[in-house]
Amino acid sequence: MPLLHNRISNDVLRARMLAETEPRTTISFYKYFTIREPQSTRDALYQLFTSLDVFGRVYLAREGINAQISVPQSKVDTFRQRLYAFDPALAGLRLNVALDDNGKSFWVLRMKVRERIVADGIDDPAFDPGNVGDYLQAAEVNALLDDPDAVFIDMRNHYEYEVGHFENALEIPADTFREQLPKAVEMMQTRKDKKIVMYCTGGIRCEKASAWMKHNGFKQVWHIAGGIIEYVRRAREQGLPVRFIGKNFVFDERMGERITGDIIARCHQCGASCDSHTNCKNNGCHLLFIQCPACAKAFNGCCSEGCREERARRSGGAGAPGAEK
Repeated sequence: MPLLHNRISNDVLRARMLAETEPRTTISFYKYFTIREPQSTRDALYQLFTSLDVFGRVYLAREGINAQISVPQSKVDTFRQRLYAFDPALAGLRLNVALDDNGKSFWVLRMKVRERIVADGIDDPAFDPGNVGDYLQAAEVNALLDDPDAVFIDMRNHYEYEVGHFENALEIPADTFREQLPKAVEMMQTRKDKKIVMYCTGGIRCEKASAWMKHNGFKQVWHIAGGIIEYVRRAREQGLPVRFIGKNFVFDERMGERITGDIIARCHQCGASCDSHTNCKNNGCHLLFIQCPACAKAFNGCCSEGCREERARRSGGAGAPGAEK
């Protein structure tokens, strides 16, 4: 019987990953295409990825695949060839390679079947997710950033936008992608004559968002091919000005890729210039927030005095009842 799930503890796996001597490459990719049997596809892909020592998160649904992974550098070419050969729909798929990468982004392979690869809340049988906006390459992105008739819409969450975004990009005030979609339509209702450019981290959210905008009657809709990651890579390769400012938030251990030296966010506790995300060290909280080194020391890695005291009580450290001062 083939192994289809991890059976080793996270602590052991993380220690193994940190002890590895071969460098790894962090890669993300997605593809909207019909998967008729997501579970059997998932099981076959799990065996393929495991055979190549791939770590990361992979989601499959009937609408396609979404993956953030790390691959040993010596196996990247083999991984690409075998992925392309796995299904005709994946042949030639763009693989976004991380911009600021130490290869220590994942230590276990988690592969799950979901209802959607991106939760969108769309329940409209007439919606065609394949009718997407036009793709934009790096030079075209820069040209539209200088076009007064163009509006760039950031389809990421607030905590992503907070640390980095394109110049003058519109933030959609919503906590989830499913809330952002109708909000974006609402916010642009009086600006239907504008050129709309959607963007996100790697392209998966903005591609579907561009289709939703077209479904709602917007005619001039684009989205950035490969998202921020691909834009920055191509702009650097081509010697173009990089117009994304700050840090690109990523969903792995790094929590961010430095794009420019600009720090546009502030510590949520003291207001100092800072764009380093962390999770509250209180196990009962784990809030994602921005914290500067001084506050990390003062609050022991926690988001508040209450969480600092709770963490101390749980560990029996300073501040716990009966602990030595």
